[in-house]
Amino acid sequence: MRASDLTKSLTALVAQKVPTFLWGAPGIGKSSIVKEIAKSRDIGFIDLRLALMDPTDLKGIPFYDKESHTALWAPPAFLPSEGEGVLFLDELNSAPPAVQSSAYQLILDRRIGEYILPDGWAIVAAGNREGDRGVTYRMPAPLANRFVHFELDVSVDDWRDWAYRVGLDSRIIAYITYKKEHLFTFDSKQDVKSFATPRSWEYVANILKSNIEESLLLESISGAVGREVAVGFLSFLRVMERLPDIKSILQGDESQSSDEVDVLYALSSGLVSAYLQNPSQEALENLLRYTLNMKSEFAVMVVQDLQRNSIKMEHSPTFKKWVEKFAYLLN
Repeated sequence: MRASDLTKSLTALVAQKVPTFLWGAPGIGKSSIVKEIAKSRDIGFIDLRLALMDPTDLKGIPFYDKESHTALWAPPAFLPSEGEGVLFLDELNSAPPAVQSSAYQLILDRRIGEYILPDGWAIVAAGNREGDRGVTYRMPAPLANRFVHFELDVSVDDWRDWAYRVGLDSRIIAYITYKKEHLFTFDSKQDVKSFATPRSWEYVANILKSNIEESLLLESISGAVGREVAVGFLSFLRVMERLPDIKSILQGDESQSSDEVDVLYALSSGLVSAYLQNPSQEALENLLRYTLNMKSEFAVMVVQDLQRNSIKMEHSPTFKKWVEKFAYLLN
């Protein structure tokens, strides 16, 4: 399931407190999706890494109650005691079977030992698939039956929407738009340490921000996304040297252009990123006017990216001209 569809389904199930489990390859944003849902609903979010826990970490420890002369369980402080939120059980199937067993009662009955999960909290779990070369334990059928299961797929379009939204380096967005297969290169059959994933491209963005010496860039980026992808990305960066001036285009300069495909990929993503960082009606008119003279597929790419980022253009006189010229490509 694509991230955009999964977000809609998961948001509805979180509201109904239905336990859900997200399956997917490493580094594709499972935990980020759950965190963003909690943020969008303005509710709490607690991330528990069950693979790092012992069975008693969830159930708590027993203590003697003098008044009742019985042993009671002291629940752990990290479990919520009030309010609303999402309790995220990450890497659930990487936890030892004894820890998974401790989670049974919490997931099904919303309680464990003396602890009761507040009514406002939903349970969402996640884990890697058994064939993904991670440390996993087969999930017992009784535990699996306590969840609604979803498998997250990698979607370049959904990733690009997210990348624009968070302001990821436009050079990375342009490269993935140009070379879609390099967003995710994980292959469970290959024994390699570095491979491209949405998460590792965030690392690349941080590497680019670090002002690391140019002579060290190849090795550093290779350590995040693998050497083949790193070589392709750095080669693509040289394209940026041939880009028209994006700032002047948004200010109304229509004199600069290019017919090179790789340059147009970079230019299209660069224009959208620059506009989203500093939107204005004047810049929008200038941008739309510039796209009227671009190759049709890139003009459509720019407008669709703007629309997916909630930019309204129906009131624009330039957009009316744009529709007259390119509408046939949208059907």
